[in-house]
Amino acid sequence: MMHHLKQSCGTGYVSLIFFLSAIVNTASSITHYSIPEEMEEGSVVANLATDLRLDVKTLNERKMRVDVVANKKYLDINKVTGELFILERIDREFLCPLKTTSYCVLKLDATIENPVRMFNIEVEITDINDNSPHFRRGTMHLDISESSPVGERFSLNNAADPDVGTNSVKNYHLSSSEHFSVEIQTGRDGTKFADLILKKPLDREKQAVHNLILTAVDGGVPTRTGTASIIVRVLDVNDNAPSFEKGKYVVDVMENSPIGSLVIKLNATDLDEGSNSEIVYSYSLYTSERTQKMFNLNPENGEIRVKEMINYEDLKLYEMEVIASDKGPNSLSGQCKLTIQVTDMNDNHPEISIKSFQSPIKEDTPTDTVIAVVSVSDKDSGDNGIVDLHIPDNMPFKLRESSDNYFELVVSETLDREKVPEYDITFTVTDRGSPPLSDNETMTLELLDVNDNVPQFPQSFYTIRVMENNAPGALLSSLTAFDPDLHENQYLVYFIIEKEIANTSMSMLFSINPENGNLYALKTFDYEIEEEFLFHIEARDSGSPPLSSNVTVHIIIVDQNDNAPVIVSPWRAHGSVVEEKIPRSTDKGSLVAKVIALDTDSVHNSRITYQFLQVTDATLFSLDQYNGEIRTMRMFSYRDPRHQRLVVVAKDNGEPALSATVTIKLTTMETAVKAYSDMTEEPLEYDIFSDINLYLVIGLGSVSFLLLITILVTIVIKCQKPKPSKAAPPSRNSVISERNSTIADSTLVSNDAYWYSLFLAETRKGKLVVRQPLPKGSRYIVSSIPRGTGLTDTSDSAASTLQYSKR
Repeated sequence: MMHHLKQSCGTGYVSLIFFLSAIVNTASSITHYSIPEEMEEGSVVANLATDLRLDVKTLNERKMRVDVVANKKYLDINKVTGELFILERIDREFLCPLKTTSYCVLKLDATIENPVRMFNIEVEITDINDNSPHFRRGTMHLDISESSPVGERFSLNNAADPDVGTNSVKNYHLSSSEHFSVEIQTGRDGTKFADLILKKPLDREKQAVHNLILTAVDGGVPTRTGTASIIVRVLDVNDNAPSFEKGKYVVDVMENSPIGSLVIKLNATDLDEGSNSEIVYSYSLYTSERTQKMFNLNPENGEIRVKEMINYEDLKLYEMEVIASDKGPNSLSGQCKLTIQVTDMNDNHPEISIKSFQSPIKEDTPTDTVIAVVSVSDKDSGDNGIVDLHIPDNMPFKLRESSDNYFELVVSETLDREKVPEYDITFTVTDRGSPPLSDNETMTLELLDVNDNVPQFPQSFYTIRVMENNAPGALLSSLTAFDPDLHENQYLVYFIIEKEIANTSMSMLFSINPENGNLYALKTFDYEIEEEFLFHIEARDSGSPPLSSNVTVHIIIVDQNDNAPVIVSPWRAHGSVVEEKIPRSTDKGSLVAKVIALDTDSVHNSRITYQFLQVTDATLFSLDQYNGEIRTMRMFSYRDPRHQRLVVVAKDNGEPALSATVTIKLTTMETAVKAYSDMTEEPLEYDIFSDINLYLVIGLGSVSFLLLITILVTIVIKCQKPKPSKAAPPSRNSVISERNSTIADSTLVSNDAYWYSLFLAETRKGKLVVRQPLPKGSRYIVSSIPRGTGLTDTSDSAASTLQYSKR
């Protein structure tokens, strides 16, 4: 129902709308009135008793009263007339300061008694154009460089009007200017802003200051205006203005972010130097006061931080414009727009539950074996409730989804306990909220060992040098293998692989500690009998089934100088003196005797040198220190004694050196023929069987006999097919005869020193040792050889041959 009532003061009319529900005797109906703000006190709004169908006469008796809900008591009821009137002037802008719409309502409760009834009343306060636009700053100062380009815009202080709707600010006008104009901007909430536009270049030298008037006009009837002065100061050229990386930024900030948390750090750069490049950040006049109240801008570093608690339900979007100004004398500025979007909080963490987990497991567990079942959940909804489960990528496992929010942890690669004995598996569940929330749980998976590793020696071949004459039981070396398995799979047992050499088992010569691999000698070794041994040692673990590996051991017996030289020529009985007879007429340089000594040690220790230990006349005889030849240095004179005593020492090359001596007693004989001077006077009787002739005949006969024997033996050897001989073990000294054979009474055919420089006969051990490489195509004869002994050429000359004949 619409009523038009005259005000009690007679100044106007009030329009009201009354709604009454069809339900009688209930308090659920709402009576609605609409009045303009600023009505005079005492003005009648409506006859409330009539509208509520109450008897005016009973109002006082029934104690009718009107209460304003949660506000001052702006209205009251006349209990005599039943009229609702203005008790206090109503200012809509004061009553509804935060309302951005034109709807502003006062709620009243009307109560009567006998019986008790309550009525709900709404009084809408409509806006009137009772406020003029006003600027926050009555004077705006702008510093504009003279190099500012045409079309550049400058933010101006916007005018504020408490009125709403058409009564708010609708337009701006600028006083006449040939350089400037204004352009109207409209915000998201409909607020009007004015930008100052440069339409003509400035010239500071012509006009340094421009005074402008900015007028803000609202849309009321009649219109109201507000003005502000704009003072534009033209600055000299600072030709590089600060600039942002982007012209517009959009960032998200979570609601309930802690006060002081960083939203964004804006970064503007200025190519100028000095104070012209130092930047100060500030909000532009375009930025609303509410936005500036919510966020703090650090003028030094451009950081924007939360200033007050952000509520997503209050406002979801904040817009601001930030100006970066340099500190140059003619400050330049750049600006950017920043939009801050408030994001609803994802405040429930996802949950993870381990349903089953097998630990420990064997390291040979097949792939695709399930070792754990995991379930995940999240109480949030939407993307915030969708969760993802993952484990670290560098593990031999993978997750397989079995059903909704259930996952199986399976083996994806071959496991190896020796590389990684256990795994700390971290299950991480993350929702898809922004920012995402996550939770994790770590389980330790232990791997059980299986016997899958063969024991390994550090080397595949060991060469061990053992000095001869060692003490029995001496430690030779420690041969230790490594097995990366655990427990019984790691416990190793060492033993020698049996091998017989010359009917002798290796276990009779060597012993190995089965627990630590220490190798011992069980006997004393003699280099002259045994020079080397080659056998295998096996390391076996205690797993089931056991695994093993072996290593080759090469024992080399190192020679000691433990054998003194033995003089074999000239031959003499033990302790006796060798007697030799030579003609007294022997020429200078003639061979008197040759001392030959043999040493059964190795080549190095068996190198023999000869020296005179005693000599009757040092001027008469010389001794070659290498071949032992004794020669005359001059002819005998009548003054020389008939008997000469020579003591020769043969010394080996060992350390310390060992030696042997031989004493040679030389007797000079007169020849059957006297001096050559007497031959012309009296011929002597020639005795064909003189001593010297007898020696010559015996020598020639012996040589002829030996030569004939050698030729016959050579023919027999070439006619016979050689029998295959057993390969001798390797020797460093090029041993020609088989080990452990003996030469009973070997003698060498040739007494030539060159022959002895090539060979060394070791009669006690039955060896013939090649001292140096033999000339290609050469032949050598040995008068005797032990039974069953094969003669092998081990010299460096492949084409040389050695021939021998048996006694």
